[in-house]
Amino acid sequence: MNDYILFMHNDVVDYAVADDANRWEQYILTLESSGQFDGGSAIGPGVLCKQHGRDQPAPTDIRGYIRVRADDVDQARQYLIGNPTYEAGGTVEIRELPRTSA
Repeated sequence: MNDYILFMHNDVVDYAVADDANRWEQYILTLESSGQFDGGSAIGPGVLCKQHGRDQPAPTDIRGYIRVRADDVDQARQYLIGNPTYEAGGTVEIRELPRTSA
């Protein structure tokens, strides 16, 4: 089983759907019942920091993230079903989180 992070981008077509608290509640309940949900959150403003140079405001391209477990990216794609950002015509980016040796 691999860990994946789903990034919800800020490019939705219908914000009424994407921001509907009831849709998010149902979606999270569905993820929790799968037993493969490891949390998530909305993401607020941030800052880009470099060792050399000035800090800059981070772009607001990403609205939030969800962390899930799946065998592969195709299985992780199942978790798009019911995702309010995805259902509103927005982009959800799926990234595998590499395993670290402990």
